[in-house]
Amino acid sequence: MSTRDATDDTTETHPDADQQLVAVDENDEPEGIVQRLDAHTGDGVRHRAFTAMLFDEAGNLLLAQRSPEKRLWDTGWDGTVASHPREGEDQLDATRKRLDEELGISPDQYDDLRATDRFEYKRYYYDEGIEWEVCTVLKATLSDTTLDPDDSEVAGVLWVPYERLHEHPRWYRQLDFCPWFEIAMRRDF
Repeated sequence: MSTRDATDDTTETHPDADQQLVAVDENDEPEGIVQRLDAHTGDGVRHRAFTAMLFDEAGNLLLAQRSPEKRLWDTGWDGTVASHPREGEDQLDATRKRLDEELGISPDQYDDLRATDRFEYKRYYYDEGIEWEVCTVLKATLSDTTLDPDDSEVAGVLWVPYERLHEHPRWYRQLDFCPWFEIAMRRDF
C-alpha cells in the first residue's frame, strides 16, 4: 500500500519512483514489496540493497560519482556500483546487471564476484529523503578495466589505491562519499 498522497506527482519527475523493492527485516528476511519512492521518503521502509567494490589487478578501487540526476546523494562518490535487487533476484545477478547497465562492465571482465559483508544503516539526505537499507557488500577483481559509463547514472569515475584510501580517508575528504560506501569501507579488512 502506498503512503504517498494521490496528488503527489513525484513519480512523473522520477521515472524509477514506482520500482518495487524488497522490504526486509533486520536479518534481511523479506517482508513484502515496497515502492521505491515510499522506501526513500518520510521515515522510510527498510529494504534490501547492495554496494559493489571492483578492483583492478594492482589493488586500485574503481569509484563512481553518482549522476546529478539522482534524487538522493546526487554527485556523491560511491563504490563501483550500488542499487537494489528486485523481488526474486539474488544479489550477484542484480550486481552483474547494474555493473553492465551503469558502467558497461560485463561478467566476462571478472570471475570472482562474491558477497563479503552485510550491514544495516539508516541515513537522511537533507530533507529530501532517506536510505534505510540492509546492504550486502560485494567484491570482484577486473581482469579487463574497459569501461563505458552511462552518463544518466555516472558523472565520473576514479581509480584510487584502496589500501591508501582505507588507511587515510581524510586524504580523500574532498570527495563527498555516499554513506553506505563509507560504512562498507570502514568495515573492510
